[in-house]
Amino acid sequence: MSHMLDEIDINILKILQKEGRLPNSELAQRIFLSPSQCLRRLRHLEKTGVIKGYAALLNPQSIGLGVQAYVYVTLEKNGQDSADEFAEAIKNWEEILECWAVTGDEDYLMRAIAPSLQDFSDFLMKRLLALAIVSGVRSNILLQELKDSTTLPLKQLK
Repeated sequence: MSHMLDEIDINILKILQKEGRLPNSELAQRIFLSPSQCLRRLRHLEKTGVIKGYAALLNPQSIGLGVQAYVYVTLEKNGQDSADEFAEAIKNWEEILECWAVTGDEDYLMRAIAPSLQDFSDFLMKRLLALAIVSGVRSNILLQELKDSTTLPLKQLK
């Protein structure tokens, strides 16, 4: 995909990663294109999946979500059936912000969020460990945020 992106596309991505609500007219001015040319490129980046979407980034603390944790999950059995069952079970759980299949001793790594330690404990005990396919869980509570970025590096595209 990256071989199809030129310098103008890369500049669009750099700007929009930091200012996702920027009007097309202002974006066009910054990259020295007409608004119609800019919009055409933007739509192409969206259509090809380079731009997945747009979202407001909320501050978890300001809406009462003070506990975040990384949760490592081990399944009872390995195999596609267990993986599919686990994915289906958790896909709509709002507490889980991300879930990745990983290498190593555990099968999955999740980032979870909750209002309090008690709520997080309830999530682990009453929901996650209640799944028959889960054999073990290990978690790390996040104490202090040192960096939080949604901006992806783009230097490899040049």
